[in-house]
Amino acid sequence: MSKQIDIDDLNIFYGDFRAVEGVSMHIEPKSVTAFIGPSGCGKSTVLRTLNRMHEVIPGASVQGKVFMDGEDIYAAGVDPVNVRREVGMVFQRANPFPTMSIKENVLAGVRLNNKRLSRSEADDLAEKSLRGANLWNEVKDRLDKPGNGLSGGQQQRLCIARAIAVEPSVLLMDEPCSALDPISTLAIEDLIHELKQDFTVVIVTHNMQQAARVSDRTAFFNIAGTGKPGNLIEFNDTDVIFSNPEKDETQNYISGRFG
Repeated sequence: MSKQIDIDDLNIFYGDFRAVEGVSMHIEPKSVTAFIGPSGCGKSTVLRTLNRMHEVIPGASVQGKVFMDGEDIYAAGVDPVNVRREVGMVFQRANPFPTMSIKENVLAGVRLNNKRLSRSEADDLAEKSLRGANLWNEVKDRLDKPGNGLSGGQQQRLCIARAIAVEPSVLLMDEPCSALDPISTLAIEDLIHELKQDFTVVIVTHNMQQAARVSDRTAFFNIAGTGKPGNLIEFNDTDVIFSNPEKDETQNYISGRFG
């Protein structure tokens, strides 16, 4: 299922303001890529362009190309709904649907896509997805209880189960651990290692230790100043970025001299 991503000279706008300038990168399938950098440098904005979520913001637009296995997701005639089905997303704060049970939360995306499931198919898919999110053993006896009755870490894994239930090729995560305690964070990080066996994973994180722990490659973004566009400064294997970066800007950031 996993797909490679190729970004070619991507420029991202909010109205007339260029928020991100000239980003190009190649993301391998079945890998974890981390986006790091100070607040406001455009890393979450770039992430949202990978499933065309950016354009739901009024006045937002994109120039450049984003390829999934060689197909430009911004080409004329490409349905953004199909793109978002192929590229799942997990947000900073867990957002289970409060009126739905744990099981129905998992199946919500599948049902939204008008896919009809028999009861046995629904049961099997819910179990498979919850197992995929390492949550099954914790919730299997309360599948009909509200999803928002789970702990914060469990709710985040429930949202991951919901995302993978529709069988995407790519999974985007926008600071998925920022609101979690250390134990829940470790559970999500362990899960990310497992998810890359089936998905291309791209994660935005402010936690550089997390980036070092979970990712195969790391992209460092920066911004020259207020009102300036964000730029991709360096993109390389994670061990290179954190041990021997090519750019002084990268070294200064990861050593804590700014940001």
